[in-house]
Amino acid sequence: MKEFKYTLTDPEGIHARPAGELVKQAKEFACSITISKDGKSADAKRIFAIMGLAAKQGQEVTVTADGSDEDAAIQAMEEFMKMNL
Repeated sequence: MKEFKYTLTDPEGIHARPAGELVKQAKEFACSITISKDGKSADAKRIFAIMGLAAKQGQEVTVTADGSDEDAAIQAMEEFMKMNL
């Protein structure tokens, strides 16, 4: 299992457009990918779960990948977050 923490810099946090793109990115991998914030966690392959976290600018999220392609998944998710969120 691999994970990283990221503090959101987007003024709107994780809103609909980047959440949709994040889901697309996550679905490219076979492993399970989870985003957690304040004790709540969401499947990164489900947009409504991600939106339910209500992650705002300045808040820290933890992204966890667990499975056969977790290394590639965690690298791609971290890159996506830095570029879009």
